[in-house]
Amino acid sequence: MIPIRDINHTRRTPIVTWTLIGANVLIFLGTLNLTDPAAEAMMMRFGVIPEVIVHGHWTVPRADGGAVGSWVTPFTSMFLHGGWLHLGSNMLFLHVFGDNVEDALGRFRFVLFYALCGVGAVVGQVAVDPDSMVPMIGASGAISGVLAGYLTLFPHARVVTVIPIFIFLHFMEVPAWIFIALWFVMQLVLGYLSLGIIADGGGGVAWFAHIGGFLGGLVFVRALYRQPKGRRQRLFR
Repeated sequence: MIPIRDINHTRRTPIVTWTLIGANVLIFLGTLNLTDPAAEAMMMRFGVIPEVIVHGHWTVPRADGGAVGSWVTPFTSMFLHGGWLHLGSNMLFLHVFGDNVEDALGRFRFVLFYALCGVGAVVGQVAVDPDSMVPMIGASGAISGVLAGYLTLFPHARVVTVIPIFIFLHFMEVPAWIFIALWFVMQLVLGYLSLGIIADGGGGVAWFAHIGGFLGGLVFVRALYRQPKGRRQRLFR
């Protein structure tokens, strides 16, 4: 299922969500003219490398093969993408679900929430594959946390989805909790299936970053949400 839009109005302009989308697109466009060696060097420097995080020397600068400076990579990696499909799918999910979570949390807390979910994604992937030298890039871990926030805050909102059936596209409205629950189950299944690839030292999609970001989002949204004053409504709806 591919989300097209949600039926859930916001009270204010989602400036942070739009800014994140714009920053990701601009940075990706800026990397298109890089040579392959330059692009690889950028990914190795600004992507998350689990082996460096876990086993690196924290007295030696990253430029010299150590780990000093790697503390920024959980944040810089969220703005790097490996291709148009990688970028497009992440930005679509952020566009559909980010505005309402930003609206509920407020702009400052949403920035903090997004960053913390990104860190949770790194923890999830590094915990499963601490010896990997493959750089982890992409915003999907943080966006997974956004889905968890949306599930917590707006479980009964309707999401317009498209379901490809052979050559036909079928449009359907489904409750957010069903869409996101199915999405998370898929991450769990694919994460489990990827364990063999991880054991062989291979790369691929960082499924456990999605899982870690999602689980982090479930925790962080409850810690950061503030009930609007003067409103008699349930905390989560």
